[in-house]
Amino acid sequence: MKPNGHQAPRILVVGGGVAGLILVTRLGHLLGRRDLARVTLIDRSWIHVWKPMLHTFAAGTWNMYEQQVQFVAHARRHHFEYVPGRLEAIDRAARHIHLAPLVVAGEVVTGGRKLDYDVLVLAFGSRANDFGTPGVVEHCHFIDSQDQADSFNARLRAQVVRSFAQGGNIDIAIVGGGATGVELTAELSRMVALAAGYGEADIRKRLHLTLLESGPRILSAFPEAVSASAASQLRALGVDVRTGVRVVAADAEGYTLDGGERVQAALKVWAAGIKASGSFGESGLELNRAGQVVVGPNLLAKGEQSIFALGDCASLVPEGAGRPLPSTAQVANQQAVHLIRHLPAFLRKGKPLPPFRFHDLGALVALSDYNAYGTLGRFGFFKGGFIKGRFAQLSHAMLYRQHQLSLHGPGRAALLWMADGINALVEPDIRIS
Repeated sequence: MKPNGHQAPRILVVGGGVAGLILVTRLGHLLGRRDLARVTLIDRSWIHVWKPMLHTFAAGTWNMYEQQVQFVAHARRHHFEYVPGRLEAIDRAARHIHLAPLVVAGEVVTGGRKLDYDVLVLAFGSRANDFGTPGVVEHCHFIDSQDQADSFNARLRAQVVRSFAQGGNIDIAIVGGGATGVELTAELSRMVALAAGYGEADIRKRLHLTLLESGPRILSAFPEAVSASAASQLRALGVDVRTGVRVVAADAEGYTLDGGERVQAALKVWAAGIKASGSFGESGLELNRAGQVVVGPNLLAKGEQSIFALGDCASLVPEGAGRPLPSTAQVANQQAVHLIRHLPAFLRKGKPLPPFRFHDLGALVALSDYNAYGTLGRFGFFKGGFIKGRFAQLSHAMLYRQHQLSLHGPGRAALLWMADGINALVEPDIRIS
């Protein structure tokens, strides 16, 4: 399979998130190391962070710089190439992609580039969907990338310092009662509680947190037991949890709700909805309303023979299901493993990929150090069971450790875990500068 004349088939993977980075790491060892394929990762960022941790970076309760994976170094270690850039267009007939000019620190480093492919894998992730709500882009923070999390944290620290110096309130309102909004709300509560130990015990009382959800309950993707428990815990922390409310506009002072009511907030976060991070309206690929690539059971884009899509940027409706698979790290990881297992035979022998089967391993949501809730997967003796407390917290923490293990292997992952333990003993509990 060498339509572009490569000595070895060229696999381009666009997006270094959960699915994309695991894919190139494993394929680098399977194929790249033995020159059976040229494996290339393309991402607009230079680093990878585990997206489910972004809310902790935004709150400043985890050090984002210690949790980064540098693409350049990781590529060298795992036998793939890294190309910085943003996908601009796909030429499906000629089997190449166009990258936008590369801009670093406001300077154009290189012009647009063209890369050929034999297999193209789209794994560029997703971001929150503002649904065109007036004022959201101009006045709200998003927590979809490290840069956005860092930007919000800078504003948050400024608000905390202002409260220390002047005694004013810290008013924060978050739109979106999914996992991101709920976990961020709890993490912000913990951050300000920890900040009290650095200067003024009463600052926690001046934190006003509001969580706005348009649906009838928060965490609508979870069972009602998880939703009710999480809402009860947040309210016990003093959070104003409001469901069944729709935000119709945002401005510098806060949100306007349907009906005219105002929610005042100096800091505003939009964590509602989901849409694909890329825009490929001219690519000819079939997209759904959220801009996700519609894929078949084998993860090939509909009507395509060499373009795959997986993770949050893909929309797959399993046979017999009435709705697409959720946009979660669990789905993305399993889809990446599916491609890792079957792509080599697809390249060497033209063997079709079998249908992807999602195995529900359960779902977890952690409310910082306060509590965690979830359900077990649909297997084992306790299948589908509700869990909470310390066991749920440990289970949630192990998700990230498993991700590190997948990327780095047992030896390097163990060293990273040890480093995290040492840093926890010697560094401040929160980011204070």
